[in-house]
Amino acid sequence: MLQQYNNILVPIDGSKEAELAFKKAVAVTRRNGDSAKLHLLHVVDTRAFQNISSFDTAMVEQVTETAKKTLEKYVAEAQKAGLKNVDYSIEYGAPKVIIAKEVPADKDIDLIMIGATGLNAVERLLIGSVTEYVTRTAACDVLVVRTDLDNKPVLNEKKSKK
Repeated sequence: MLQQYNNILVPIDGSKEAELAFKKAVAVTRRNGDSAKLHLLHVVDTRAFQNISSFDTAMVEQVTETAKKTLEKYVAEAQKAGLKNVDYSIEYGAPKVIIAKEVPADKDIDLIMIGATGLNAVERLLIGSVTEYVTRTAACDVLVVRTDLDNKPVLNEKKSKK
């Protein structure tokens, strides 16, 4: 018998890799039946605002509003694809811990589907890969999405276009 996943989490950060993870997660959720739920998550990295001397809540509100619009678009797309149980949340803090530990514990997540990378090489070097941390520390299964819906590698496409 195939593994049954009931609560699937997809972190959304606006990257192409996150979009691929979302599309594959919709397909996986559909295959797991009507009881399966898809949870979309955006984490506002509050560390990004720590160095801004004129920090004000309007900046966080603007980032939150943009994330909300993006997530609502994804929810509508998932519903159009036939999913009945799809929701989203916006959290604030360190993405690594929220994605790997906090939200999975709160929502009883049994599968995290995450893009291979949402950062460039310099960001990965300085702050580390969220994906790497999630795969190493999450208590549930983690699927790192590296291919499109036809299982064609997308990371290699980028290199060949240069």
